[in-house]
Amino acid sequence: MALDQDALAQARKRAMAGGAERYHAANAAKGKLFARERIALLVDDGSFVEDGLYANSLADGLPADGVITGNARIDGREVCVMANDSTVKAGSWGARTVEKIIRIIERAYEYGVPMVYLVDSAGARITDQVDLFPGPRGAGKIFHTQVRASGSIPQVCALFGPSAAGGAYIPAFCDVVAMVEGNASMYLGSDRMVEMVTGEKTTLEAMGGARVHCAESGVGHFLCKTEQDALDVVRSYLSYLPANWTQQPPAAEAQEPAAVDLAALVPVSERQAFDMRRYVKGIVDKGSFFEIHALWARELTVGFARLDGQVIGVVGNNSMFKGGVLFVDSADKASRFVQLCDAFNVPLLFLSDVPGFMVGSAVEKQGIIRHGAKMISAISEATVPKICVVVRKAYGAGLYAMAGPGFDPEATIALPTAKIAVMGAEAAVNAVYANKIAALPEDERAAFVAERRAEYERDIDILRLASELVIDTIVEPADLRGELVRRFAAARGKDRGFSRRRHGVTPV
Repeated sequence: MALDQDALAQARKRAMAGGAERYHAANAAKGKLFARERIALLVDDGSFVEDGLYANSLADGLPADGVITGNARIDGREVCVMANDSTVKAGSWGARTVEKIIRIIERAYEYGVPMVYLVDSAGARITDQVDLFPGPRGAGKIFHTQVRASGSIPQVCALFGPSAAGGAYIPAFCDVVAMVEGNASMYLGSDRMVEMVTGEKTTLEAMGGARVHCAESGVGHFLCKTEQDALDVVRSYLSYLPANWTQQPPAAEAQEPAAVDLAALVPVSERQAFDMRRYVKGIVDKGSFFEIHALWARELTVGFARLDGQVIGVVGNNSMFKGGVLFVDSADKASRFVQLCDAFNVPLLFLSDVPGFMVGSAVEKQGIIRHGAKMISAISEATVPKICVVVRKAYGAGLYAMAGPGFDPEATIALPTAKIAVMGAEAAVNAVYANKIAALPEDERAAFVAERRAEYERDIDILRLASELVIDTIVEPADLRGELVRRFAAARGKDRGFSRRRHGVTPV
């Protein structure tokens, strides 16, 4: 029997329209766009090719089974896209929803193109749990497929609404997550469930809202005011990365850096803070610094930039926050970013102004040694070209965490303001001479301490370290950009072998 063309047209119309009008209106009242509008705003005009449009078309009220998947182009480059339709049962998952999501990730991996997730979902439909949850092509296969694709293709998520229960792991397995403030949330259990299980009274926003995850938990990377801002983040993020791990990041036309007096920016006194983000902008191409995790673990700044048109990753200590000391969260932040850059062939620039890792009972109980070891492991395993620049100081294990000489950087460069030591002069003098200082008459202590500090400073003199090949060169701030451009260019053909093994045992 021939297919009824009117019936087909109606089925297509229902699938394209999404859920009932009242759900569209409710979303619009919250400032939320229809899933198909999001895709249209993100991808190049006319480039989207949809799959699974008629999924569950014979069921009542489940157009496309609540998820839109397909191929498209962003700025002329191929991507795969998944978008939850929250007008269809709040974007919840059924069996065909799950199958569509698995298929599109598999396709992205097979084609070697980035995978974009536009998430707005209440999680699994409990009524359909036997069909969607436990089987070999159940929800768990989504995460297995994401993990398999991780580091092979870029995976980026824009979160516009909830990402609930198991569904919260889709963003968690992405490279980065952009969250729309006021609407986006991630949580394993709803506020009602939390109260029932633990007795805690909370709200979804307080427990798993966008600001919580972008500033406190670190699961979110970009806090966005609007949905358009989140879509812009996706586009910008992908512009720095290759389509897959076998390719090089896309180059752009070189630009001069912003007008920043690098020499004047760095205070002589270690006690005086300066903003490493401004320092970065004075080195890299103007307007190219794309900071990641800007609100979380702010004592460390990470992000992409372009140097003479070439993409690099930047890791810098920021003394404006907690003195630039490394904490548990900043160690994790660095580890993840370094692994991201290494996966996608992005050279790494480390800008060191680090007093070391934090000490004390609180951080020891949090596992500062374990987290610090994870950061140092990530830097050791990174085989992309790395350059360490000691801007002001690199003390203790902070030198190791910032890719110092023992970690095979292409070069360790010191500025004239640089100091490299086990610890700062004040702490060192106190550690060695505390008893003698206490025994001296009070009016003699200051002079004794000043003499010992001067001896210590002479011992760690940066010219001495250069003469002993601890550092490779000393450059003036005004010459740093040119030095970096030349050294990264020379390292472009580097052999990236590291170790005979399948993988290390990361101290997580």
